[in-house]
Amino acid sequence: MGVRDDIRAAQRLDPAARGAFEIWLTYSGLHAVWGYRVANRLWRANLKLLARVVSQFVRFLTGVEIHPGATIGKRLFIDHGMGVVIGETATIGDDVLIYHGVTLGGKGSDTAGARHPSIGHRVMIGAGATLLGDISIGDDSVVAAGSVVLKSAPAGSLIAGVPATVRPRVSANR
Repeated sequence: MGVRDDIRAAQRLDPAARGAFEIWLTYSGLHAVWGYRVANRLWRANLKLLARVVSQFVRFLTGVEIHPGATIGKRLFIDHGMGVVIGETATIGDDVLIYHGVTLGGKGSDTAGARHPSIGHRVMIGAGATLLGDISIGDDSVVAAGSVVLKSAPAGSLIAGVPATVRPRVSANR
């Protein structure tokens, strides 16, 4: 998991991306992921308070809140970033694209076990989507913008609506 891989993912997923230096300098979603990686290392080293301080500082700078206890795969790209919230027990696979205003949150006061969504590989989550609770979104799925997802979906799904309904995707391409 390197900065170069993240920049290449941004170039692949964002048609407005012009160059590596511009991406490195200006993409707040990537800055949030890089800050998360620092906070996550601290979290795993049992420096929980310091990890939370780092994550809150990154939130202040980027508008993206990623709990340091979350598990995030390779090449997560958060496009536009502002308002994204990723909870403590959330898991995100490789090559996931998340747009602004997305919440991967809990449903209540449960304190044990997984409380947040698990996102598979190559999933796209549209702007303003809210995914709540211990649910799973399968690989190669798309969550439509503005959807409220309360139930799991298998691989290759299109998930849309309030509350969201699940149907097979016509194409597995983004």
